[in-house]
Amino acid sequence: MNNRIKQLTTLLIIGLCTCGCAQNTNHAKYVFYFIGDGMGLSHISLTEAYLAANNGEIGNTPLNFTQFPVIGLSSTYSIGNFITESSAAGTALSTGEKTTNSALGVRPDSTHLRSISYMIHDAGYSIGIVSNVSIDHATPAAFYACSPSRSDYYGIALQLPLTGFEFFGGGGFIRPSGRDKDQPSVYESITDAGYAIARGVGSYQLVKEGASKMFYTQDEGVEGDLPYAIDRTENSLTLPLVVEAAIDFLYNPKGKGFFLMSEGGKIDWAAHSNDAKTTILEVLDFADAINLAITFYNQHPNETLIVVTADHETGGLALGAKNGYNLFFDVLKTQTTSVDTDKSIAQAVTLSNQEARIGWTTTSHTGVSVPIFAIGVGSEKFSGQMDNTDIPKKICAAMGISFNQQ
Repeated sequence: MNNRIKQLTTLLIIGLCTCGCAQNTNHAKYVFYFIGDGMGLSHISLTEAYLAANNGEIGNTPLNFTQFPVIGLSSTYSIGNFITESSAAGTALSTGEKTTNSALGVRPDSTHLRSISYMIHDAGYSIGIVSNVSIDHATPAAFYACSPSRSDYYGIALQLPLTGFEFFGGGGFIRPSGRDKDQPSVYESITDAGYAIARGVGSYQLVKEGASKMFYTQDEGVEGDLPYAIDRTENSLTLPLVVEAAIDFLYNPKGKGFFLMSEGGKIDWAAHSNDAKTTILEVLDFADAINLAITFYNQHPNETLIVVTADHETGGLALGAKNGYNLFFDVLKTQTTSVDTDKSIAQAVTLSNQEARIGWTTTSHTGVSVPIFAIGVGSEKFSGQMDNTDIPKKICAAMGISFNQQ
């Protein structure tokens, strides 16, 4: 009888170990990494309060990603500065190491850091990098380029075709032919590297057939950021459209999987202008892009991880200004985003903020921690307080990929 009990106990232990091993090998196959540039908790709260007010309610109507089951908090400081800027923050979120403000993908001594994009690609996964600002801007560039200066836009752009990554999309380039417009176009290098180039709304479907690598951007002759949500027309390329194309291009049920970094870069720009209404609409546009990932997650719940965070907070946004206990969303004017160049519009935006009781402390960044939201395989790793350098390491762990920073 004792031998029989021992046999059963042994079998039970083996079974438990087998189950444990199976759980440990359940890694994320499809990973979405959303970065709302400049998006602090106050920007999210403002948007949710705006949605509630549109329904005649006082409260918060949750955005799709704020309903994720895992919530964390990330510090954002850079080397030498408590308040970071986007290239240093992007470097931390991409490489797992901090650097100095204005540096991109390099240490303070200019030695190169390695983005998780390369680690994941080396492990056999397809890579996508998209943004609604130019693709050579700080955050997207931090996932494929290295430069002592984030302002070396042409040098950064030339590194894109060397990556071999499968999908790039969104805004074009700030200096596609160099500072003096006398250098070979970066598009020539992209084409020579085997990328199909899709330009304009609907063009992706026309050129995707047979393409192994894709660059999806705006119409011929249009460079830089995509239009703000507040300014766009029916012919405008949008972040949701680019994310939709990226998912379609990267998904291969027989493949290893994919990693897609998507930046909502114009949340930051709107907040730099202290433009509340434009900020709200950019957060909503960002949520629309995330909804595409949620749809994918619902189809592949046991293989997908979605992480949503920010690189820093912009504007020192406050839901409340002057005395009183109410916000007045009905007075928020729909302004064109030429606020940066038109003083009369800037004045109107300022007055609109004041009447709505929405406050701002700065036109720059702040040093507050930013939220993290996660759902899916490995999402439990993103709960609680952490540093921004922890996030890429946790993504690799969720994918079962060794994090190896050179």
